[in-house]
Amino acid sequence: MRDKTPALGPLSIEEFLQFEDGSAVRHELVAGRAYALSGTTTRHNTIVANIHAQLRIAARGGACRPYIIDLKVRAAHDRVYYPDCVVACAPHSADTTLIDEPCLIVEVTSRTTRRIDRGEKLDAYLAIPSLRGYLIAEHDRRHVTLYSRPVGTEWRRDEIVTTGSMALPCLTGALSLDDVYEGIEMPPFRVREDPESEAEWLELEELERL
Repeated sequence: MRDKTPALGPLSIEEFLQFEDGSAVRHELVAGRAYALSGTTTRHNTIVANIHAQLRIAARGGACRPYIIDLKVRAAHDRVYYPDCVVACAPHSADTTLIDEPCLIVEVTSRTTRRIDRGEKLDAYLAIPSLRGYLIAEHDRRHVTLYSRPVGTEWRRDEIVTTGSMALPCLTGALSLDDVYEGIEMPPFRVREDPESEAEWLELEELERL
């Protein structure tokens, strides 16, 4: 989650990384400005852990490695994010803290980041040349969206709601809703200020881009 404290910057990537190495609080770099991140809920944390566990199983015996929470991803020359999970298949140092060529990225939404995950980050992640999949899991309902792009094709969007599973880009295996939401007790239904359906999300995103 992003804090509401004022952003720091402008900063170059190098200045940001130096600043972040000495900071007790994590930040994301957006358009050259650093935004502090706040904590997450236990529900959010459990969903992330569930997904990471399945990514590890699917990665066994292969060249790709899934990572969780604290690794940074360079999304552009002026953007650095902390995704909830990232899968890297390109060679990288075991000491690195910054992934330059992610293959699969996972974000679990929160009340304060849903629009960012489905708007700002969606645009930034899908522009990364190496990326083959971006998975968004809702934190308060059984709903997963996967944007995938096999080599030589265009991006496509798939959703699973309530039940079902989907193949994992970059890895051998599938991810089911039962895997994602194992042990999760959903909050009571509430009327949201934001759209409920993916079609409404896409319509809103298109209007916001105009």
